[in-house]
Amino acid sequence: MHPPTPTGVSRTAVLIAQARAREGRRRDRMFIDQYAGPLAAAAGWIGNLSRAGMLVEDHFVLRTRYFDDYLTTALDDGIRQVVLLAAGLDSRAYRMLWPDGTRVFEVDLPDLLSFKNEVLARRGAVPSCERVPVPADLREEWPGALRDAGFDPELPTAWLVEGLMVYLTAADNDRLLARIGALSGTGSRLAIEHVNQAYSEHPRMKPAHNRLAATAASWQSSVEDPVAWLAGHGWRGRITGQAEIAKRNGRDIPPIADVTVMGDARLWLVDAVQEGADR
Repeated sequence: MHPPTPTGVSRTAVLIAQARAREGRRRDRMFIDQYAGPLAAAAGWIGNLSRAGMLVEDHFVLRTRYFDDYLTTALDDGIRQVVLLAAGLDSRAYRMLWPDGTRVFEVDLPDLLSFKNEVLARRGAVPSCERVPVPADLREEWPGALRDAGFDPELPTAWLVEGLMVYLTAADNDRLLARIGALSGTGSRLAIEHVNQAYSEHPRMKPAHNRLAATAASWQSSVEDPVAWLAGHGWRGRITGQAEIAKRNGRDIPPIADVTVMGDARLWLVDAVQEGADR
């Protein structure tokens, strides 16, 4: 019996996989995700995207490159324990080059991980690290499941929270950060994505919100100052604008990152180190 295809919030993982697959077909691609297309196809390709949906695809691509670079820097600095929270259909454990001894823990809902595991197994995919799937709901008691899977809280960890926080309440996000902090050994680092309220309420995002609501995946929270918010949880954060990522990679600035279009609306990409640590 095959595991069920992604639904609800997990369905957003299909949109991200589609964006990564399309990026891989470009001559000037910023990365190649050879498994994104097969995963999206197996889940059921989402067609007829609204204009907002296509604009968000630009964000998914820039975001992917940003987080790839974050992880590469962490590895270059000697970190060998990585946790992808809400890993979705992410295939970094397979497509990135990981140093020997790297363990990558993928935490997500059981059905989604089962679906991904089966699709990748059918294609004969082999991870380039020690990949450890951890079936768990991030709104519930996931730290125990992570420890049981072999996670060592004494080691420095590179945490990645991609495409999750907007779907959690503010209280859930505070709880998430508190748990991450409690599990972080000296030298750990963290990268997150979030939005401010103006972005969440921007007219350009309304079609996307309507589509998300139809799949029970509506946004639940925002944050106005992510650096101050992270500082309250013991992290020293640094914001990188999407315009900067686009310019660095020879791309046009997408409208959703253009202040002349979006005004005060902000989509935050932040990397952080523990307070007291050197960058």
